[in-house]
Amino acid sequence: MQQQGNVLRGIHHVSAITASGPDNYKFYTEVLGLRLVKKTVNQDDTSMYHLFYGDETGSPGTELTFFEIPMAAPNREGVSSISATSLRVSSDHSLQYWKERLASFGVEHDDIMVRAGRHTLAFRDKEGQRFILVSDERNSGVAGGTPWAKSPVPAEHAIIGLGPVHLTVANPEPTDLILTSVLGFRRRGRYPALVEGQPDILVYETGEGGTGAEIHLETRTDLPRERQGRGGVHHVAFRVADEKELREWTEHLNKARIGNSGFVERYYFQSLYFREPNGILFELATDGPGFATDEELEHLGESLSLPPFLEPHRVRIEAGLKPIDTSKE
Repeated sequence: MQQQGNVLRGIHHVSAITASGPDNYKFYTEVLGLRLVKKTVNQDDTSMYHLFYGDETGSPGTELTFFEIPMAAPNREGVSSISATSLRVSSDHSLQYWKERLASFGVEHDDIMVRAGRHTLAFRDKEGQRFILVSDERNSGVAGGTPWAKSPVPAEHAIIGLGPVHLTVANPEPTDLILTSVLGFRRRGRYPALVEGQPDILVYETGEGGTGAEIHLETRTDLPRERQGRGGVHHVAFRVADEKELREWTEHLNKARIGNSGFVERYYFQSLYFREPNGILFELATDGPGFATDEELEHLGESLSLPPFLEPHRVRIEAGLKPIDTSKE
């Protein structure tokens, strides 16, 4: 039952789990050169930070977010998971820059290789989260973001957004059905699995297509189910235009008898959540109103931001959080 009229615009954000907000901030701003565009809390559990990184303004499609759970056990990799997040860079040449930069910081990384016709470089952060830098040199489709002007990474090599999100499942058919028949993704192709004896990895695209609008679906019959923890990915969100369109998607999911959260107000955007049949959490999120709603653009992420309904509890909330020093020398 495909949604009529409305088309998902691409990847909105990916949310993961960290055990240390301060260490996370240091890695993603100083090593990867992303901007902390919002320092807030998990609205469903205000005892934990929710940190948002992105381009200069935190544009939809550039947002990488983290829930801080200090006691989280390490992620145990497996199926029914978001197994890798891609980060876009402008050119093939940039991948060589990143290979050298990651090595200089002691970051675990692979060699440059081709995936789905694009040059890529896989690496892991300090907690083992899996990333793939992907070149946009021959990309067409959803545009990338604007590099952060104060990034330690030169603008020509900066991360400009989220690329293909990789899902790993034991049985691809139910996920394929949700992607194509419910969410309106198109099958774009396939490429060989990296693990011998496993099926090809399937490529799906939505909206304008391109690196900012793809899901790569991997089948693994040799893995247990993932046990999510620090270094694991909590959910992936897809872009919708506005609240009106989001409410139409809610109605669409209800008609398809797919259980979902219904409309959720996140202040910086609006959302709905549901799990596809393999158990991976999907979110649909609006492009606006954005992160400059309660902070000036030049000061994004410098202080703890709370939506209006949490502001009366600021003293209690701040008392329960370990400070993150976002000042620059």
